[in-house]
Amino acid sequence: HLGMSHYTARFTGFDMALVLDPATPTKSTISVTIDPRSVETDFPFPEKEDFDKVIAEKFLMAGEHPTITFQSSSLKATGAKTGKLTGNLTLMGVTKPVTLDVKLNGAMVHPFRKIPVVGFSATGTFKRSDFGSTVLQGPVGDEITVIIEAEFFKK
Repeated sequence: HLGMSHYTARFTGFDMALVLDPATPTKSTISVTIDPRSVETDFPFPEKEDFDKVIAEKFLMAGEHPTITFQSSSLKATGAKTGKLTGNLTLMGVTKPVTLDVKLNGAMVHPFRKIPVVGFSATGTFKRSDFGSTVLQGPVGDEITVIIEAEFFKK
């Protein structure tokens, strides 16, 4: 933001499905659907407009494109618990490949829920302009860094 800071936001409305192949983890797949209107920045916008709504409607064009999706296409191991996950990200009606660095944090039977759980971290970057988001290009940065922390319970 104006070269001064890095804004953070999170989505609270999403659905993820992991198909895990423990015998051959690189055959595992993930699909994600996100509601762009669920963006939360915790930024106290000084105007009458809600800043989260501005981000959803003007930067993410949520009215025209009510979902953001990611569908994995390949997973390549880079270590015993790390890999490169590539998939198609659809944002504002544009689909482009995106690669994330993933790390398996652990797998166990959850001590409270008594069912198997697996945890992952993932990071990656892409340019919002590649997907057509050019609102305030310049004062607002183009590169988006994605940070994912996720746990999946066995169904």
